[in-house]
Amino acid sequence: MSSTTSPEQFENIMLLAVAEAEKARLLAPPNPWVGAVLVTDHGMVTGHTQSPGSSHAEVAALDLAGSDAAGSTLFVTLEPCSHHGKTPPCTHAIVRAGVKTVVVSLVDPDQRVKGAGIAYLREHGVQVILGVAKEAVKAQLAPYLKQRSTGLPWVVLKLASTLDGRIAANDGSSNWITGEAARTRVQMLRAESDAVVVGANTIRLDDPRLTVRIPGVSRSPRRIVFGRIPDGSKVLPAEEFSGSPEELLKELGENGVLQVLLEGGASLAKSFLDSDLIDQYVFYIAPALHGGQDGRSAFAGHGAETIGDMTRLDSKSVLSIGNDVEIVAWSKRASKLIESL
Repeated sequence: MSSTTSPEQFENIMLLAVAEAEKARLLAPPNPWVGAVLVTDHGMVTGHTQSPGSSHAEVAALDLAGSDAAGSTLFVTLEPCSHHGKTPPCTHAIVRAGVKTVVVSLVDPDQRVKGAGIAYLREHGVQVILGVAKEAVKAQLAPYLKQRSTGLPWVVLKLASTLDGRIAANDGSSNWITGEAARTRVQMLRAESDAVVVGANTIRLDDPRLTVRIPGVSRSPRRIVFGRIPDGSKVLPAEEFSGSPEELLKELGENGVLQVLLEGGASLAKSFLDSDLIDQYVFYIAPALHGGQDGRSAFAGHGAETIGDMTRLDSKSVLSIGNDVEIVAWSKRASKLIESL
């Protein structure tokens, strides 16, 4: 690239890499979903992380570029790896290909990398530029960043409710509060998660399968139930868990789980809320009214005594999904953690 290339152009190219990384979201875990754009004298070549044991984003782009990679500029959303895992180090491939400059959005918090990839490239004469479009990449890779830096998975709470905050009617029924478009979004949340967790009462009342039913998507999360699973439940085969939320997250994090999806019910949500274990809240709100003080609220038990005691979140997005509204927010703790990386 020309020395006169503007910061805005760098940002725009890195955002192309961010878009490319989305193609790896269902392929890469437990590896990070990374995107790369190689800018050569003959144009741009893109690549994204493949399934574990296959090419990382950088190598995917280099393979497509071939000899055109010599003298090129490589944009990549996460620091290239410098260690031997299931694949050889990406840094070695970058140096062999003759890449002149590597633009990296984020340093990889994985202890096996964490600056070593950048150091290797610089030691071998490759210019490295850091921090381009880092906020976009932090948001995209939040589950990976948290798990690699703390050992714990990213916890997402999904709830569907009426406008007046009820997740179930007086008889406990809660199926189909929201429309088909919102339910499809939930299916994708499941596909992006490594484990989905519910309470045994949700299994008894709703008897969900908790599988991913999107045409062309074969990835489904582990299904974990707090408590005893009734015989004949549609969720089977699934895992029963009887410990605390903290114990579950520790165990899952040690097993490489990056993202956990909480799908119900109110008691489970309350236990994770009270322990400040939820990183991301995804609410689907239907334009429907329960119309009374009874019915089931999103969280069981007693709430805040005063306005000052309420749990305040950082709003991330508000979208119309069919006839419903999707609100995504992060906990203050999660925002602070990801910002610090």
